[in-house]
Formats: sequence, structure tokens, C-alpha cells
Amino acid sequence: MADNSQKMSYHAGEGKGQAEEKASNMMDKASNAAQSAKESMQQTGQQVKEKAQGAAETVKNATGMNN
Repeated sequence: MADNSQKMSYHAGEGKGQAEEKASNMMDKASNAAQSAKESMQQTGQQVKEKAQGAAETVKNATGMNN
């Protein structure tokens, strides 16, 4: 039968494993959030670019530079 120090050692190892798993899950969530933010910023940048191009075309058409 295991003595108290073996039981304590076992439980400490168990706790360490659980803490490592939680840390790993938190890192995964942070990574996913960062990737999502990156994709969102890329979409926003593309939309701004398209609007600016549309505005430039409008100006060209209005001033007759787009013949």
C-alpha cells in the first residue's frame, strides 16, 4: 500500500498535468483569437482599399480623366 508521501507525490503530479493541460488550452484559444483578429483586419483593409479605388474612379469619371 502506498504511503502518504507517494500519494502526495501522485496528486502533485496529477495537479501539474491538469495545469499544463489548462495552459495548453489557453494558448490554443489565444492563438485562435489572434488568427481571427488578423483575418478580420485583412478583410477590413481589403474593404477600405476597394472603397478608395471606387472613390478614385468616381473622381476620374467626374473630371473626365477616365476616357
